[in-house]
Amino acid sequence: MKTLYVGAGCFWGVEKYLGLFKGVINTEVGYANGNTKNTNYDTVCSGEDNFVEVVKVTFDNTITSLSNILEYVFKVIDPTSLNKQGNDTGVQYRTGFYYSKEDEKDFYEEINLFLKEQQTHFSKRIVVENLTVSNYVKAEEFHQKYLNKNPGGYCHIKFD
Repeated sequence: MKTLYVGAGCFWGVEKYLGLFKGVINTEVGYANGNTKNTNYDTVCSGEDNFVEVVKVTFDNTITSLSNILEYVFKVIDPTSLNKQGNDTGVQYRTGFYYSKEDEKDFYEEINLFLKEQQTHFSKRIVVENLTVSNYVKAEEFHQKYLNKNPGGYCHIKFD
């Protein structure tokens, strides 16, 4: 099993979307890479503590690969949009791939190569972060599997 934290805009839709793929074992929404040890939704929305909304994706790397996860994410984001996805704006909606210190060496290089290759398809600069995860805080229970509990909830990802 491997874990990747994905920032791709509002975490409600990203969690549902990534959970649809074979090999994804678990998803959990939370906040990462802020400048405090703890946070909550209201503080994150204010932008005060610089956290990003993320989905913690646990996947079976014998069934799917890091490369597949990266490709899935790029199908639903604008990687050139800074702090904005869909109608959501703010530092908490920035895009990025975040990984544990244990996976840093392997993940950093693979993500870096992926981003460089993707840049050849865009005239604007890609602004997706590629960093070690820090200060991860699980989001409130209300947000976990939100779109499953609230099928009509807002999402920048279109599910047909």
